Amino acid sequence: MPMEKIKILFADDHGVVRSGLRALFKSSPDFVVVGEAADGEQAIRLAEKVKPDIVLLDITMPRVNGIEATRVIKRNDPSTRVLILTIHEDEDYVYEMIRAGANGYVLKSAEKREIFAAVRAVAAGENFFSPTVSKLIVDGFIRKAKEEKQPPVAAKTRLTGRETEVLKYIAQGLSSPQIAGKLFLSVNTVNTHRNNLMQKLDIHDTAGLVRYAFESGLAELKG
Repeated sequence: MPMEKIKILFADDHGVVRSGLRALFKSSPDFVVVGEAADGEQAIRLAEKVKPDIVLLDITMPRVNGIEATRVIKRNDPSTRVLILTIHEDEDYVYEMIRAGANGYVLKSAEKREIFAAVRAVAAGENFFSPTVSKLIVDGFIRKAKEEKQPPVAAKTRLTGRETEVLKYIAQGLSSPQIAGKLFLSVNTVNTHRNNLMQKLDIHDTAGLVRYAFESGLAELKG
């Protein structure tokens, strides 16, 4: 009896990438493409309609980015498996996607066999991360474990990479919606980072955050 094909829905805002993925999965009898989307909003609608085994998502997409799309897709149907295929080799993006419910994270630079292995693993109920991404996760875990050994005061004022990015944009005068657009995050996530900054730095207003950014050298005055 033939094996059931893995039903795949993929979303990417670049037509060339979508064409490449279509050709890639058609080259194997193990897979069938049941939907294609050009943004996260369309991916959410299609996922509800076609019920794929795997949703393959990029992160940086218009209208709804991959992080928010993953949250909604997993909320609508927790059994749907989500695999991220992106250029972003960034620890903060990896953690954001894991928190959103993604089951795997593969870089677009991956070879065909690695992408196929990732899809098969995630469809089988496993988690899959590219070797480079796995190293990011392990290095981050080790760093955080070491930070926990630091004195409480030192740990309190240590900012994450994402918090530093948000702080730099705050210092540039950007609003939370503008920062969300720059970093492909939700406004709520940006506001959470803003609140965490205030708590860590014991600062109680935006002006204080801006002053801290300049005094600490994270931002520079423009001539």
